[in-house]
Amino acid sequence: MIVCNVSLSCTHCTGGGAGSTAATAAAASADAYEQVPGSLPPPTLSPRGHLVVAVCLGFIGAFGFLTNFLVLALFCRYRTLRTPMNLLLVSISASDLLVSVVGTPFSFAASTQGRWLIGRAGCVWYGFVNACLGIVSLISLAVLSYERYCTMMATTIADGRNFRPALVGICFSWLYSVAWTVPPLLGWSRYGPEGPGTTCSVDWRTQTANNISYIICLFTFCLVLPFCVILYSYGRLLHAIRQVRSVSSVVTRRREQRVLMMVVTMVACYLLCWLPYGVVALLATFGPRDLLTPEATITPSLLAKFSTVINPFIYVFMNKQFYRCFRAFLQCSTPERGSTLKTFSRVTKTLRTFRQVKEHHVSAPAPSTAQPTPNSVHNSSQRASPGSPSPSNHDSASSHTPAAANSPKPRLVLVAYYRE
Repeated sequence: MIVCNVSLSCTHCTGGGAGSTAATAAAASADAYEQVPGSLPPPTLSPRGHLVVAVCLGFIGAFGFLTNFLVLALFCRYRTLRTPMNLLLVSISASDLLVSVVGTPFSFAASTQGRWLIGRAGCVWYGFVNACLGIVSLISLAVLSYERYCTMMATTIADGRNFRPALVGICFSWLYSVAWTVPPLLGWSRYGPEGPGTTCSVDWRTQTANNISYIICLFTFCLVLPFCVILYSYGRLLHAIRQVRSVSSVVTRRREQRVLMMVVTMVACYLLCWLPYGVVALLATFGPRDLLTPEATITPSLLAKFSTVINPFIYVFMNKQFYRCFRAFLQCSTPERGSTLKTFSRVTKTLRTFRQVKEHHVSAPAPSTAQPTPNSVHNSSQRASPGSPSPSNHDSASSHTPAAANSPKPRLVLVAYYRE
């Protein structure tokens, strides 16, 4: 009788263990995090939901790595791409590549198992790295727009080989990001589980004064402020383009519109990826605790990670520099050299220079032909004949000859300026 009871008891335990595997995994995932007052355990997804998230993360990680690695390889391979503006773009690709290497694989593995796999310390590390790299991308876009705005407002042609402003901007974007992602490690807010518990980020769900104050500052200085800089810089740039559109050449206008479209598309796609994430984070912080479902919390996170795939495609297929070098890379040849190998800031400065040159030509002929020199009059009178050109035309030609000999034509200067 005793043996029978023991046998029944063991059978009951075995059946219960097989039937509660998911519950045990969820409990282990919850125990991996140190909860604080006011926080909630992460919501869960169905097994099918975790599978869908894993497939999306696998696609994002693989294509994000390949495309960003391609951008870096093209930059290192072709000298024509080594310009200050492209250096800022490479900084964005480097941050996206790091996300694909040190961030996405861990969330992918967690989604395949339905729980976080590397414990509390790994969650903090994952949240810090991904938050830092995400802010680097946004600040780099703001720095890029400000650099173009300053180049447009400058009174002299920008030096295409002066990398100091670009390097200063890159250092600023990385240091600025680190300055805003270190405080959770020191006690101002914290990093914790996000969404269904398979990713980690800033703890959006803990409604305490310490956590809410950090989230407000992070949202203001790392999302709203950079976006305002982007809107102001590109708004002024677009206004300047429209002003000089009537006096610039057709080819220059087409180039300018193409590069401007690339910039607008890049910023719009970035906002499409990050704006939902910011909105959901604010709803999780200030809204009711049961407002967001697991699906609603994981979708913005996937969109934010998808930005690592979108940006390289914009560089390769909308940027003529990268596109030419990409074709040459596939064909194992040398990229064509031409006036399209340039930076956006150079095009803006060229348009402004072209407008100044054209205004100069409108007002210049009057003083040059009004007062001919005595030598030119004497020479024209000696060479006058019935079949020769009129003296006035000869005087005009001779008066323009010294100026043309001493200084090159503005159009030739612009063509030389385009060349790398």
